[in-house]
Amino acid sequence: MQALRHYLLAVQFFTRIPVTGRLAQWVGYSPAMLRASAAHFPGIGWLAALLSTGVYAALHWALAPNPLAPAVAAVFCTIATVLMTGGFHEDGLADVADGLGGGHERDRALDIMKDSRIGAFGAMALVLALLAKLSLLALLGAHSLLAALAALVGGHVLSRLWPLLIVRSLPHVGDTAQSKSKPLADQITGAALAAAVLWCFVPLALVWQAQSALFLIASTGCSSLAAAWMARWFARRLRGFTGDCLGATQQVSEIGFYLGAALALRWA
Repeated sequence: MQALRHYLLAVQFFTRIPVTGRLAQWVGYSPAMLRASAAHFPGIGWLAALLSTGVYAALHWALAPNPLAPAVAAVFCTIATVLMTGGFHEDGLADVADGLGGGHERDRALDIMKDSRIGAFGAMALVLALLAKLSLLALLGAHSLLAALAALVGGHVLSRLWPLLIVRSLPHVGDTAQSKSKPLADQITGAALAAAVLWCFVPLALVWQAQSALFLIASTGCSSLAAAWMARWFARRLRGFTGDCLGATQQVSEIGFYLGAALALRWA
């Protein structure tokens, strides 16, 4: 029951799915609980995968055999996941792009990232990220519906594991008194990481069964490389991470998963 409370707190914190009223009172909140809920972040990816694959498959089937069906399905499944999460991770990507693109000094970059207004670098990052995501999902769907669905399942789940490794390896920086991510930065235990990895086991096994070992290796490899590049960028420019950095890492590593999947299909 305690694990269920932690999972529902993660749902409440990272999605727009209502956890209110008596349910919210039963779940409760404390910084320690939020810290423990980190083990269930990939479990939020299960919800995003379930929603996105349902929307993608329904539209792909309804519009077939029109050649634009995969593109339309990609657009609407992305809209569905953005509505589910409230654009939480996309907002982090825009803030990171504005901060690191517009500020050469560390303190200036952190100040820019706190500004709620979106700038030129943030707008460009959002547009390019969405174009990359939509084009890759459309390309995968043009190959086969199963390839696109497998990529959505693996991408949504695995991309929510990598930010936990950044929390584990880098210090939290910025306005720690007001940051929502500060409780996560205090401690990510080995047990929490192990639980997060277990959340990824079944989805990645399904990806392997639905496609191939090459598909899984290429997509997982590209996703991990994208996350490692982001971590190195944060370490060099900020000497740590903020909550926005975690959201940006999720977005970039999700796109990396789709890119790896598309490359695997080409190589095969």
